[in-house]
Amino acid sequence: MKLIEQKENQIIFTAEIDETLANSVRRYLNKIPIVAVDEVEISKNDSALYDETIAHRIGLIPIKMEKQISEKKTYKMNLDVKKEGNVYSKDLTGDLKVVYENIPITNLNKNQELKLSATLILGRGKEHAKFSPGLMFYRNLMDIKVEKDCPKEVVDLCPKGVFELKEGKVIVKDATKCDDCDACIEFCRKKGKDSIKLIPTNELIITVESFGQLNVKEIFPRAIEELKKDLMNISKNIK
Repeated sequence: MKLIEQKENQIIFTAEIDETLANSVRRYLNKIPIVAVDEVEISKNDSALYDETIAHRIGLIPIKMEKQISEKKTYKMNLDVKKEGNVYSKDLTGDLKVVYENIPITNLNKNQELKLSATLILGRGKEHAKFSPGLMFYRNLMDIKVEKDCPKEVVDLCPKGVFELKEGKVIVKDATKCDDCDACIEFCRKKGKDSIKLIPTNELIITVESFGQLNVKEIFPRAIEELKKDLMNISKNIK
């Protein structure tokens, strides 16, 4: 495995892994236990939004995964806002903390109030999207072959900046950026040339994005662990 790029909530790396296995890991992201709002009890809602809309918005607010969170327990958060203006996710207080403080929930006018209590549980993305920790997607790493007669225009034509000019010749600058859009190949064909070939390798470029509940580095290993658990159960049942 080789790290390509890492941001706060995104990591991109290469791995020599079969696509079927990568797809299984991708699916098992939705089996990682994640805490989210399960029920909302609204005691007062003077805003323009229906109770159901408020509850739906609150349910999708990412909650920080603390180490001590248990699947056997429920957690409580409250919201009580009487001031005029926007109501944000940071106004939720209680046992746990929100990931992003400035997610808008609704707006209140003068003398209006929003008061509610929320119950949070551990769940999995296969049950509801609010329990999903993030996204994973992948594509093949390309082996790019460039002939000497390759038109220089493909350097500026490529939307990903895969190519560059060196000593008047087109060379590959960064193959990991190639997403197989075929723009360079089509351009060469219009010029009557077959100057560029894109050959899929055995490596995949994997991108994992976190919604914030978990550190992005934790998601891929946790998905693998959940996959291992199910494979072990299958193995036991077969025996």
